[in-house]
Amino acid sequence: MLDISSRVRVHVETLLAAQNDMGVRDAFAQNAPVGKPDAMNAPHPSKVAGIDSTVPAPAHTVAPSASTTSAVTTGPGALLQDRLAGWVSDLTTLHELTERLARTDALPAALQELLRAGAALVGASRGLVVLEPADGLGPHTTLGLGLGQADLGHLETVPRASMPYGELLDTPPGPPTEVREIVRPDLFAEDGLDPRHREVAARLGYAASYALPLSAETAGRVGAAMWVYDEPAEPVERQRHLVGLYTRYAAEHLARLLEVERTRACMATISEELLPSRLPRISGVQLAARHHTGPRGGGDWYDALPLPDAALSLAVGSVTGSGPSAVAAMGRLRASLRAYAVMEGEDPVAVLSDLELLLRLTEPARSATALFAYCEPDLHKITLAGAGHTPPLLIGERRTEFVETSVSAPLGMLACWEAPSVEVQATAGETVLLYTDGLLQRTGDPVDRAFARLHAAAAGLSRTKRRDPEAIVDHILRTVLPDGLDAGDSEEDVVLLAARFE
Repeated sequence: MLDISSRVRVHVETLLAAQNDMGVRDAFAQNAPVGKPDAMNAPHPSKVAGIDSTVPAPAHTVAPSASTTSAVTTGPGALLQDRLAGWVSDLTTLHELTERLARTDALPAALQELLRAGAALVGASRGLVVLEPADGLGPHTTLGLGLGQADLGHLETVPRASMPYGELLDTPPGPPTEVREIVRPDLFAEDGLDPRHREVAARLGYAASYALPLSAETAGRVGAAMWVYDEPAEPVERQRHLVGLYTRYAAEHLARLLEVERTRACMATISEELLPSRLPRISGVQLAARHHTGPRGGGDWYDALPLPDAALSLAVGSVTGSGPSAVAAMGRLRASLRAYAVMEGEDPVAVLSDLELLLRLTEPARSATALFAYCEPDLHKITLAGAGHTPPLLIGERRTEFVETSVSAPLGMLACWEAPSVEVQATAGETVLLYTDGLLQRTGDPVDRAFARLHAAAAGLSRTKRRDPEAIVDHILRTVLPDGLDAGDSEEDVVLLAARFE
């Protein structure tokens, strides 16, 4: 039995529409004749999702008289009262299920909730939903309830036209007010059932199905849902009505989540395109990088650029804000930094000073942190300067320590930025790790504990992993963020850039 909240909130329009559909207004006319006790005492239709709508008799201290009992049980309003109670029970169920769906904020969770609620409404135990937007822009996915990946694979071997969801998705949609459904109460009794469909149904153990399209007014058809029964069966009229109302709301919710998912994917694609598509190959140094964008798209970036005289520039940074404007500002800042690196990369302070002036003139409402390093691989020498950025981490066989950089404000915070540079002498086999503060903030720990966690993760690297920068950055991510990059509600980007000297 579903856990139904005692709080019922139903829109007036929905109530009136459901009232008309269920025939509550006509109940008096239907039950005007009084002299038919057999019809009055007929069993009531079973309720959806195991909810018994029978109104319990009120408690009395004195037994009611026979005349009173007869009037209550046989009066013209008794059946109407019972129907109203069942109607409220059904709407309460519908309200609870839509509340649960509204709390989902991602497509996979919403699709699973749709399957579970629909199965409860139609009395099925298994089902699947196919997300296939009519505009062809994706994403496309298939999820199952009580059906594993192998089961879904078997269903995909059935000709699409033979499956109810395939018929719904491949048929042009009708008027918005039309609710199309495909009911197959007994598959094995059907004439002309596709042999492969019959074979797969027998293998998976289902004998009947019920399918509905998922169509939204603004986005059109976004997919289709199908529920299957272990034995020949079909939902009754009340169940069909409720699941029709539910899927109508679910389709609108899925359309909104679909738009959000597309926006996130677009922002992630733009961010990735603004960053290096691949790292350069430089003699004497191995490079590895990881970049993970937050759900709204952020302004964290990294770069590795070959310079004259076999030198290499490394840079990481972060622009304040999130969303499209932050991504655009990040792209402009990174492109400018590349130009300054080519012109005067051997002087990191000059590079960041030029960048600070550009930011102050072109992005007066923004600030940014940055770390720029001029590397000479042949000499294992690094000259770096930072502007409000986290210090790099030097990882070697015999030491794991943070590089001490001068304390300075972020770019755009002061009228004129300038801080001294720092020289670091590495040895063969050592790796310098640059990262953004999103790595620390996603831990949820205070800053000092987050730094300690990062240091412990680097110190715990095995000797084999220390020789591979790819293994180093992967180990750091898994250890510092054991719950994964998608855990929690952090919107911070994460950037790691590792350079190992040979």
